Amino acid sequence: MSRSDIHPTAIVDRSAELGEGVVIGPHAVIGSRVRIGNGCNIGASAVIKGPTQLGSENVIHPMASIGGDPQDLKYAGEETTLTIGSRNRIREFVTINRGTAGGGGKTVVGDDNLLMAYAHFGHDCIVGDRSVFANAATLAGHVEVGNDANVGAYSGIHQFCRVADHAFIGGYSVVTRDAMPWVLTVGNRATSHGVNVVGLRRSGLPKETTRAIKQCYMTLFRSKLGLEEAMEQVQAAHGEIPEIRYFLEFVRSTERGVCR
Repeated sequence: MSRSDIHPTAIVDRSAELGEGVVIGPHAVIGSRVRIGNGCNIGASAVIKGPTQLGSENVIHPMASIGGDPQDLKYAGEETTLTIGSRNRIREFVTINRGTAGGGGKTVVGDDNLLMAYAHFGHDCIVGDRSVFANAATLAGHVEVGNDANVGAYSGIHQFCRVADHAFIGGYSVVTRDAMPWVLTVGNRATSHGVNVVGLRRSGLPKETTRAIKQCYMTLFRSKLGLEEAMEQVQAAHGEIPEIRYFLEFVRSTERGVCR
């Protein structure tokens, strides 16, 4: 394959930088200050505006809109960025906006994520690796998502919320507080519905770790202990396990509260 394969009807700004083996489909628009890494495939009528940087081997399906201006009334045209990692699959009509000056100036997406059709990432979102965002899953501005999370179809995540590593958010949920790791978070407004047993089984974690996670959740949110006392008890019993330390630190560091 040549350095890049650009359909004759595509519009590519002269300042755009394309890596080796990039394919750009019919009627796609690649704007100024866009960098596209090796092996990316940009579908028909997709639009990528800059400043935006894509890693390698991303697949962007038709009609996606990447790197658009933030949907924030305070945005006044200041230069902000979008950075996307590698091997992401971005399906039809997905929208990912750049950051705002008030939110740090950048939106960041990691590696190996699947964004199904109509998913939306608002301005100043920070998204990790290997997460799945089902159809029309929506992140408002300033949302943080960890690694290996699942966000169900038509779910909305409120501004400034965090979605932990391995969180599972059910479809049609409205999440207004932080979604905890390994926990089923479902509903409008979303609450926790126990540990994601199926996800734990598939995770490959040692059995003693999965038992500790289940016990951690039960102690924190199903016992009659106060939260601080419950966290101390979990720390004493399982504090040597990295997953438990992460769980406790996530709860301890919440600013909006967790979905209980």
